[in-house]
Amino acid sequence: MKIFTNLYDRVLIWARHPKASLYLVIMSFCESVFFPIPVDVMLAPMALAKPEKAWFYASITALASIIGGIFGYMLGYFAFEGLVQPLISAAGYTDRYLQVVEWFKEYGFWVVFLAGFSPIPYKIFTVSAGMLQMAILPFILASAVGRSARFFIVAGLMYWGGEKMEHKLREYIDIIGWIVIVLVIVLYFAFLA
Repeated sequence: MKIFTNLYDRVLIWARHPKASLYLVIMSFCESVFFPIPVDVMLAPMALAKPEKAWFYASITALASIIGGIFGYMLGYFAFEGLVQPLISAAGYTDRYLQVVEWFKEYGFWVVFLAGFSPIPYKIFTVSAGMLQMAILPFILASAVGRSARFFIVAGLMYWGGEKMEHKLREYIDIIGWIVIVLVIVLYFAFLA
């Protein structure tokens, strides 16, 4: 089933849209607060479609993500009990949230850096950092380093790989897509355990 190939082709078309940069900024901000889809799915095709703008795309993605992370932090800091906690409970994420709290107690700065760099849902950590009243400057620093590193690596791979990378990515996108889905499911159940 070629679900991801068709989606990939469509995203490449969107990546060439005149307002693609604006969409990338909005998606990056939202992904740091609540949006479930990683922004890499738009950044990578945009960097492939216009390699001369790859570093610009990585920069605006990182900046919007950091600002979104600060917004998520503020939500956790000021609105956790009244707004965020009921949503966590209603969604059945209380156990996950308690695990994140433990990670913060044990690792602090490094858990934000890791969440910023890895495919772990960054939004969980932005809100948790605010709720736990982590110092804002280390939070911003960890977010800036982790998010920037991640997005510049993605943009760099696309820039240096160029057209050859685009063809290889298209060739293997369905396999990659299904592997990611399986990993997300495995991580989901491992996180619940």
